[in-house]
Amino acid sequence: MLSSLLLGLSHLRPDWFILSLASTVLLAALLPCSGTAAGVFQVLGICAIGSLFFLQGARLSRDAVLGGITHWRLHVIIAMTTFVLFPTIGWSLSHLFPQLLPATIWVGVMFLCTLPSTVQASIALTSIAQGNVAGAVCSATFSNVAGIVLTPLLLSANAHLQGGRIAVGNIGQVLLQLMVPLLSGHLLRPWIGRWAERNQRLLAFTDRGSILLVVYAAFSAAVINGVWNQVPPVVMTFTALVVALLLGTGLLATIIFSSLMGFDPKDRIAVMFCGSQKSLIAAVPIASVLFSASTVGPALIPTMIYHPMQFVVCAWLARQHAKPSWAREQLMGIARR
Repeated sequence: MLSSLLLGLSHLRPDWFILSLASTVLLAALLPCSGTAAGVFQVLGICAIGSLFFLQGARLSRDAVLGGITHWRLHVIIAMTTFVLFPTIGWSLSHLFPQLLPATIWVGVMFLCTLPSTVQASIALTSIAQGNVAGAVCSATFSNVAGIVLTPLLLSANAHLQGGRIAVGNIGQVLLQLMVPLLSGHLLRPWIGRWAERNQRLLAFTDRGSILLVVYAAFSAAVINGVWNQVPPVVMTFTALVVALLLGTGLLATIIFSSLMGFDPKDRIAVMFCGSQKSLIAAVPIASVLFSASTVGPALIPTMIYHPMQFVVCAWLARQHAKPSWAREQLMGIARR
């Protein structure tokens, strides 16, 4: 039994993107950019995010999207989970326990709750768990495109929290910086789509590099504005607990709702992974536009905690759906003896 456990642990590998995020935040804490350098990083970040969404648009497969779009009940429940259930949970927690976290962190929790689903992770997890991949592609893609509009609107609707007001006029800036490159890339897909698909590894590197660049600039500004005074270790601990509660509640709700809707096992898997995932790739550029330099760091902290947590938990769940559990394998081994 011990050897089986050690063998299972040997397959666990660190997620280098998560480690890179942690290293980037540490670098910003120790060596934050300021003055002219901060301005340069801000411009580079805008260009990098624009290119990221442009290339995402070029990689959107119309065939895959159209192949899953007819299953409207699946997409409705995933969209309701992403843009209705999560914001409702976040709003309820912020009103039930307003003193648990500072106002800026509660705004970050609400921001997390309004974010769209991931694309790559949702599809990959659904595939690993042997779920409805075509439906996951369609739902995750729609969620990301809709989130560019819905995330700022939903956050604005809940911005009555202390310190949480955002400028509604910035929503147009979000559309300009994100939606325009996305649509432009998709319109040019007939000419650059094959190149984008052939170079997915390179583009994945540039995608993650863009996020790291913007995170460094955002947390540099946050450090200069005293983010660690706003978020001491006790607050960070309570934030992690709230985020864990969000993830657990979201996963449980997707399981219950998909069962009540009478979905088959493959669709239930798609609902669980697409409905519970939150996109850091969408969070960083939207936050950099909607929030001021002094609040963008704290606003991103709940999402930065949720991001690795969702991968660890959902990767474990995907493996459980893909094969018998470790305990079941042990029992079968004993029975064979």
